[in-house]
Amino acid sequence: MWKKIIKSYDYSLIAAFILLCLFGLMMVYSASSVTAVQRYEVASDYFYNKQKIHIMIASFFFFIAAAFPYKAYKNSKFLFIMIAGIVGLLCILAFFGTISNNARSWIRLGGFNLQPSEFAKLVIIIYMSAIYAKKQNYINSFNKGVIPPIILLVFLCMLIAAEPDFGTAFIIFVIGCTIIISSGMKFKSMWKLVLLGMMAALILSPLILLKKDQIFTEEKMSRITGYLEPFEYQEGDGYHLVNSYLAIGSGGVIGRGLGQGIQKLGYLPEPHTDFIMAVIAEELGVLGVLIVIGGLSFIVLKGIYTSIKCSDPFGSMMAVGISSMIAIQSLINLGGVTGLIPITGVTLPFISYGGSSLILLSVSLGVLVNISMFVKYENLYKK
Repeated sequence: MWKKIIKSYDYSLIAAFILLCLFGLMMVYSASSVTAVQRYEVASDYFYNKQKIHIMIASFFFFIAAAFPYKAYKNSKFLFIMIAGIVGLLCILAFFGTISNNARSWIRLGGFNLQPSEFAKLVIIIYMSAIYAKKQNYINSFNKGVIPPIILLVFLCMLIAAEPDFGTAFIIFVIGCTIIISSGMKFKSMWKLVLLGMMAALILSPLILLKKDQIFTEEKMSRITGYLEPFEYQEGDGYHLVNSYLAIGSGGVIGRGLGQGIQKLGYLPEPHTDFIMAVIAEELGVLGVLIVIGGLSFIVLKGIYTSIKCSDPFGSMMAVGISSMIAIQSLINLGGVTGLIPITGVTLPFISYGGSSLILLSVSLGVLVNISMFVKYENLYKK
């Protein structure tokens, strides 16, 4: 039996995970070495060494998640503990959270910063997939089948938006929407949800206007002006985007060479996190960009394929949720770096520096690998 299970694993997904993490580690060192010395006054390999630790921790949890049967996540007690835990952590942030980039979204533990809102992404994927899988017989009953999971989705998004972290709140909301679309719910029920959302927006609009100075802060509005007219405000709000353009444009087809980038030398504000793709484009050219986009696209398409092949609604919806999470986060990061959308501060999956995001994505991908294994095992040995 164990030999059959081992043969059923999708080793191409595992290889994609390992290669993206190693490629990201290489680029974190290249992108952060000067910033570490000039801006943070630490050793040039400071962020590289911390990212190595992040990858080791993330890899441990990835293989645990890949080996752990995904169907166990549907257990009611596990769901309750998971929801209570993440809600508790998000509430604790209101009093004890560490402020970074004007958001109280971090908890400091043993020298490491933990961002609970990152883990809320996987929590909402597991919870909504489990609940809608259990409600398949009455999935179109608006009161019993549709509304209950959405209440938690909206509540979590509101807690995260209050930090304020609108980027993560938006990602979680869209992930929830993709699970709803894939749940088997009829379009009639979905249209009811859209109308309900529009009514809620109208009801909340006076509160938004009342709190507009707190919601639409000067920093947030600067991202909009920098996005719309980057060259007009290149010494101010458009500075980040203009330097991202310069990095991407100067890289050309073959790039300047690994470690030879110029924009990371104090011009790009966060070369090892938000703007790491700009550094990749400058140093490795089109080939480097294709490696990253190709690897991420492969994972997303594999996830969608797994969802289609999975006969279990719970596994199918989880595969959709995990794939959409990676795709949405990648698109938002790449859109910000290339000026297609305003800069949001969302990191590039598996590539950017950061512990919370990498661990969350690794666990999620491990779950996807486990779902893929069960699908292949059932197709090969249970026919």
